[in-house]
Amino acid sequence: MSTSEAFQLDLAAAEAYEKRFVPAMFAEWAEVMVAEAGVRPGQRILDVACGTGIVARRAAEIAGASSVTGVDINEAMLTIAARVQPGITWLPGDAAALPFPDAEFDSVLCQMALMFFPDPLAAVREMRRVASDGGTISVVVPAQLKDQPAYGPFVDLVGRHAGAEAMSLLDAYWACGDSERMLRLFNEAELTIKSLRTHIGTARYASADEFVAVEVESTPLMDRVSQKQYARVREGATEVLRPFTDQHGAVAVPLHGLLIVARR
Repeated sequence: MSTSEAFQLDLAAAEAYEKRFVPAMFAEWAEVMVAEAGVRPGQRILDVACGTGIVARRAAEIAGASSVTGVDINEAMLTIAARVQPGITWLPGDAAALPFPDAEFDSVLCQMALMFFPDPLAAVREMRRVASDGGTISVVVPAQLKDQPAYGPFVDLVGRHAGAEAMSLLDAYWACGDSERMLRLFNEAELTIKSLRTHIGTARYASADEFVAVEVESTPLMDRVSQKQYARVREGATEVLRPFTDQHGAVAVPLHGLLIVARR
């Protein structure tokens, strides 16, 4: 099974993703990414691997909904995206074979998805192909697991209780987090790098238990753990996340990410 196949979600999981993951984490990153990319009114915008569409929606607030297109390989994600914002164009498509002509977009965005593509270089080359001359390609990926003060211990916890199958999915999350690797990747795609920096976002949850529920139930990890394993992870998460928990039990989990902006 390829990584992209492994990350397919059904409609219920896609709904949970939009309801829980997006406000807790991805809405903040979307704001940062759209600002970093310099999205402007009237630009033609493409959101690659758009999921339920939070980046496309933020870009549409600036460029206008009719100027924005979101593409994703997961039909359930697109169903939710169209339900939330029908004014944007939502299309099925593979990041390694984007269904658009050359030089179609002024700005191409890809948030927290490159690490799931079977061939990241092919995907970045496709982003370059569909960008206009002088157009912008902007990508956000999580930094390496060793740089994650909360997610590192949490992934270790899952590994202890859930085993190799769950870890094969979790390991993919951090696969593109090396800045040197990303520089090489963009150079191989013949892009001119404008900036590469680290940003630390904060995922906020009412409790450690809610954090675990979102991380597991809104992702394919739910299909890779038994109920017994899941219960053990939930039990252990309170201690693992204690350094990030306030006196009321709310959790603020830092996520280190790399933001790359390049030009064609």
